[in-house]
Amino acid sequence: MISSEKGYPISTLCEILEISRSAYHKWLRRDKSQNELENEHLLKLVMEAYEERNGILGYRQMTLKIRREHNIIVNHKRIYRIMRSIGLKSVCRRKRRNYIQSTPEITAENVLNRDFIASKIHEKWLADVTEFKYDDGKKAYLSAILDLGDKSIISYVIGKSNNNVLVFETFDKAIKKYPNAKPIFHSDRGFQYTNKVFKKKLDEAGMTQSMSRVGRCIDNGPMEGFWGILKSEMYHLQKFADYESLKRAIEEYIDYYNTSRYQKRLECMTPLEYRNYLSKLVA
Repeated sequence: MISSEKGYPISTLCEILEISRSAYHKWLRRDKSQNELENEHLLKLVMEAYEERNGILGYRQMTLKIRREHNIIVNHKRIYRIMRSIGLKSVCRRKRRNYIQSTPEITAENVLNRDFIASKIHEKWLADVTEFKYDDGKKAYLSAILDLGDKSIISYVIGKSNNNVLVFETFDKAIKKYPNAKPIFHSDRGFQYTNKVFKKKLDEAGMTQSMSRVGRCIDNGPMEGFWGILKSEMYHLQKFADYESLKRAIEEYIDYYNTSRYQKRLECMTPLEYRNYLSKLVA
């Protein structure tokens, strides 16, 4: 009998391994262990989830997804071993951000002071603008506001110009949606946030303005973290030929992030699930 994989005789392989041919054939006919059957099932789920999100899921996100969507208690180390056994790993990569200096009209103290813990929604909002490229060098910009209470993106605007209107519209959408919110509003020192008109908007809304220190992106860490996730899990994985396709991809990803991307820090819930959870606690 010849081994089908390399063409080696089974008798030779058994001799090398110092086992009998009868033991080998008994092993072939054996019933699979419960652990082997579970691993085969998990492998199927891993491969389906990996293909569903185009390879962006690493073993930690994969573990959360399988736990939540299939009600399976599984350790992240086991998922890591399964993914490694078939060569699956996240296709994500990160890029460093370029910063543009500006002369501020208004500045504020770093009131937030890297205290990124919020026990309720509308307690602390983070804001920022990031850049995307499409069609061989053309640029698009995304302005967004993140609520630290549930890590959700509560408002965003996509545009072709990085200007005051982009940020002002993002803020106006957030206020229209949550008119009674009075959070600490934290941003970097970008020209839109240091604008006198924007300061007036914050004052009228009864919000406390907070700003990162010069050159300290870590002062706005969770917002920077969201940009990194969005770009590594979506933007850097494909090329965009036009503005509309990029815009649709950003919109689809933010919807996925808010409604379907589980986070360990949110007790393995999605941001909007966690928002509903917090609302029930208060009620």
